Amino acid sequence: MQLEVISHVETVTRPNPILFVHGAWHAAWCWENFLPYFAERGYASYAVSLRGHGASEGRNGIRWHSASRGYVADLAQVARTLDKPPILVGHSMGGYVVQKYLETHSAKAAILLATIPASGIFNFVMRYAGRHPWKFLKSLLFLNPWHMVETPALTHESFFSPKVTAEENLRHFARLQSESFKMVLETMVLDLPRPEKVNTPMQVFAAANDRVFSIEEQQSTARAYGIDAELFHDMAHDMMLEPNWRQVADRIRNWLQEREL
Repeated sequence: MQLEVISHVETVTRPNPILFVHGAWHAAWCWENFLPYFAERGYASYAVSLRGHGASEGRNGIRWHSASRGYVADLAQVARTLDKPPILVGHSMGGYVVQKYLETHSAKAAILLATIPASGIFNFVMRYAGRHPWKFLKSLLFLNPWHMVETPALTHESFFSPKVTAEENLRHFARLQSESFKMVLETMVLDLPRPEKVNTPMQVFAAANDRVFSIEEQQSTARAYGIDAELFHDMAHDMMLEPNWRQVADRIRNWLQEREL
């Protein structure tokens, strides 16, 4: 599989690279803030566009790509190219991919940002259907989750806080794309994460104003891995693109340094 990998490597002083995994409708571009931030602090930093995303192969068949198998295989493919075991950072759907990857692989550490919960997306889907019944029905009828975020207004509501300007929202909206319908089925009920199979050190970071996944869902996910979620106030779902993204990056860096990573 030909995969787009965006790298940012300066003077490497930290022992392990960081591999970033994007969420649904996004691609490697969404780490535009984090890649240089961590590279400037000594981490070799990489972001993958999963199959069908960004400039990676497979765009035409994205509707039926499997997240639990295909996307996990993409993560494994890129991880194998790195000199040392990576630190994994997964956002939203990328957090699900990281969780599933760690069921059968190991990593130096893993950080989940506003992740798909270990319990799956069923509650999110029901909340979304209540807010936007026609968009939800349209997504089901056409087997295409794109309709859930198909306008700048829907994108802003789902991903960003009011502090994100209309111009910035439009810049990100222009880069969004279709997503796998099979992924929706897998993450809702068919292939949920199995925390009992994961041994990698992990942390969960949650956004207090997340309109996608609730604080309780994030806390429950953390508890499933035997940890406590850390909450960031005044922040929405796309934690790496919010105006105060640096708070999240600083905390990730501190968490890693506490573990001598």
